[in-house]
Amino acid sequence: MAEPLRLKAKSASPGIAFGPAFLAEEPRAASAPETAGGYGALEKAIDISIGELERLAEGADAESRDIIDFQIEVLRDPTIPEATSARMQADENVVFAWVATLDAYIGELETADEEQMRARAIDILDIKNRVLGALAGTPVADFPPGSVFVGKDMEPSRFLAHDWSKGGGIALFAGSAAGHVALLARAKSVPMVVGTGRFSVADRDPVGVDGDAGVVILKAGGMLIPPLAPAGDTKTESRELHTADGVPILVSININDPAEIDALDPATAGVGLMRSEFSVTSIADAANEERQLAIYRRVLEQAGEKPVIIRMLDIGGDKPLAGLEDLPALEPGLRGIRLLLARPEIARVQARALLRAAVFGKLSVMLPMVTFPDEIARMRELFREEAEKLGRRALPHRMPPIGMMVEVPSAAFMLDTFRSAAFFSFGTNDLTQYLVASARDGNEADAGKAAPAVLRLIELAVRLAGGKPVSICGDMAGDPRYLPGLLAAGLRNFSVAPARRPAIRSAITGLNADGTRAAGE
Repeated sequence: MAEPLRLKAKSASPGIAFGPAFLAEEPRAASAPETAGGYGALEKAIDISIGELERLAEGADAESRDIIDFQIEVLRDPTIPEATSARMQADENVVFAWVATLDAYIGELETADEEQMRARAIDILDIKNRVLGALAGTPVADFPPGSVFVGKDMEPSRFLAHDWSKGGGIALFAGSAAGHVALLARAKSVPMVVGTGRFSVADRDPVGVDGDAGVVILKAGGMLIPPLAPAGDTKTESRELHTADGVPILVSININDPAEIDALDPATAGVGLMRSEFSVTSIADAANEERQLAIYRRVLEQAGEKPVIIRMLDIGGDKPLAGLEDLPALEPGLRGIRLLLARPEIARVQARALLRAAVFGKLSVMLPMVTFPDEIARMRELFREEAEKLGRRALPHRMPPIGMMVEVPSAAFMLDTFRSAAFFSFGTNDLTQYLVASARDGNEADAGKAAPAVLRLIELAVRLAGGKPVSICGDMAGDPRYLPGLLAAGLRNFSVAPARRPAIRSAITGLNADGTRAAGE
């Protein structure tokens, strides 16, 4: 039997603990859609947070009360609401104004020379998330008693709210022995190590924490996260099927809910489209970087070596988001990438979450409703700026390939001009709607009559793609009636709803690569 893996770390609190791992970055339940409101809503959320902390302080020891008092003092500091208000007057939504204000504070602390100052960053992150939770109506989640908490860092209030009488320990990828949580762990005799570096462990896997030796013990098969590889394109070595004349075809799946990834079939080529807007149900969610990171990470880890394409928020227009109407100066009809560029505070949060998630798998990012080439360039620049900020904060991240949905006819006709896109994927629902001026939920007869025009446009666009990876993820990809035309157009990479995959796989094996029926079929 293989020996358990022992990872050297730094002791922060003595003692030895064993228990099931609790991965701190596992996604929490989606928050209820809720309008964030204005400055009054922020004041109310701060009051709620102060009340929560005051209740947490009841019965706490003197050392814990000191830490809670520090957080309450920060929440009562008028300079933070004033800075938030100033950002709101500069045309920022209250949620993003709060996030930006606290992120600036956190950034200053994380780059401080003294370790004790750097360790205060987690306190401010704790405050930021607590108020965000109050704005969204989602309380800070606890974790099972007796667990070993595994994560980048741990918020002091989370430590204080947890029942440590059942045992358990803490293993932090980063963290500090000078931080408040380490101080609390020593006071309560909770074994804790910090600075382990990233390691791979499944939720509820047995984990040991040796706070005396400064070691984390993983079961056999545990592993360190390997060094980051350079970003590549979307080519994949995943399992292929072939047309009757032997041309390889990839069939991936589309997912809306991260839970759908649990049923990922080993024969699937990966996730060709994850619609991130289904995981972000309110403007408060859109401002919550950690929550988005947890969701994307879960999908990537579940997919393993298979590629995952996550589409940035396709919101606006006929895709409302609770609280979106609160954003000032939002032009009616804005949606997709145009909305994200008009309100970059939304895009920047998601970009950071995606950049950080990219270290956990083969992530590519897809931009929705792209119409003009400069939209790609502007979004790439936004990603580059956020990557630089993450680098200054020493947060692991990776630049993913950035491609685009081809769902606006003018973009399809000019696809050769989108040189900065790493890949293309046809979204045939919107493409059909805009090409033939039909309603999005147009009837089946209209869809059938529109198909020849859509197929001709796709055939042209594939030629204009200039050899870059091209796929299709709209409803047309999952309908066997259109498969001959799509193959004839040159498409070899299909992403379909999971329920449509068997029918498409079966149909592909009966066709040649030019879309003609195979002999004997």
